[in-house]
Amino acid sequence: MSARRPLREQLRLPLTREAPQGAAAFVRSASNAYAVDALAVWPDSAGQVMAICGPAGCGKSHLAAVWAERVGAIPLNGSEAALADPLELEGRPVLLDIAQEADDETLFHLINLAQQDGGALLLVSRPSPRRWQVAVPDLRSRLDAVRVVALEAPDDAVLSAILAARFAERSITPGDGVIDYLVRRIDRSAEAVARIVERLDAEHRPISRALARQVLDATDELFE
Repeated sequence: MSARRPLREQLRLPLTREAPQGAAAFVRSASNAYAVDALAVWPDSAGQVMAICGPAGCGKSHLAAVWAERVGAIPLNGSEAALADPLELEGRPVLLDIAQEADDETLFHLINLAQQDGGALLLVSRPSPRRWQVAVPDLRSRLDAVRVVALEAPDDAVLSAILAARFAERSITPGDGVIDYLVRRIDRSAEAVARIVERLDAEHRPISRALARQVLDATDELFE
């Protein structure tokens, strides 16, 4: 019979819990305040189209979801928007995430539907609609006229909140100063946060600043 492995070397299943969602979980900061204020009062009349843009992990999809919940918008996603029933969209606010992946015909149709009473269209993407590649001239002119609100890369407040949320998902309570230490040293993106939290969790040890420094050094080597 083989010797039993020490507990810390045994297989550990990644136990996660759902992160808080909605307006209460969204962190307002200097990097997103303009977009937060703009969506808080939008739309203020029928037939409006707005785009919120920004780098990965800046919170644009979360902010858009908060808006959609407030106004009762129908959520659509990228190329899958082509499958939506137009009859269900008439006279309703619509949220289109990953909007740059929708085809020209779908985008043109959604913009037209937004002109109806009760209609509005919120486009979410990394690049501004003015930079999307489209082949239909009328669509190009309409996208160029869309009001664009930009979010910046996460600042310290937002990055700290993302780190805290990712640790909480894994039921991890990091030691004093760990989050502040990581905020000053990791890339400002949700992907960087997910990567470092996963690596720290894999250590199966209390998360201290010393461990964070050790894992960051090793992560730099692994991902060069």
